[in-house]
Amino acid sequence: MGKQPLPAADEEVESPGAAEEKAARCPPAAAGEVLLVPPLNFAMVDYGVFRSGFPDAANFGFLRTLRLRSVLCLCPEPYPEANVNFLRANGIRLFQFGIDGCKEPFVNIPEDTIHEALKVVLDIRNHPIVIHCKRGKHRTGCLVGCLRKLQRWCLASIFDEYQRFAAAKARVSDQMFMERFDISGLKHLQASFAS
Repeated sequence: MGKQPLPAADEEVESPGAAEEKAARCPPAAAGEVLLVPPLNFAMVDYGVFRSGFPDAANFGFLRTLRLRSVLCLCPEPYPEANVNFLRANGIRLFQFGIDGCKEPFVNIPEDTIHEALKVVLDIRNHPIVIHCKRGKHRTGCLVGCLRKLQRWCLASIFDEYQRFAAAKARVSDQMFMERFDISGLKHLQASFAS
């Protein structure tokens, strides 16, 4: 067995047998069936609130099943035309709060932007809503962490959830941001969505 090249530092590493495991979870669709593929890092946050990485055309069928009213994007780049067309065709409103995806340790996440994004998430008229950034890890994790703080989760649980999505790429600066985030201006808003 020859030497395998090491993956680049920012490359995702698949474990041995990951392709087979993925194929078992997502078998090819039979004739006439529609294959529903969720976006990367997709999960339910709360009733009517979901999180994920950036959805693409392969995810549109799955997203359609959620009957979304809104998409909250945390990326600063212009929203792709195919995604805009999907949103228009399905009557889904786009909220975009551009936060740079920065890996620098002392670059601050804009607290006022997170406040405004949280107001959109907390407004049940926007539900069902999916929150996403590029990979559904850092920016999305910070917004969801701040929501959890408003929902009175303890910091240990907030950080545990953040780390489940960020995995080896968890950032101490993100956790410090969530810990320091001031929820006092949002306490008057309902943070529980159960029907």
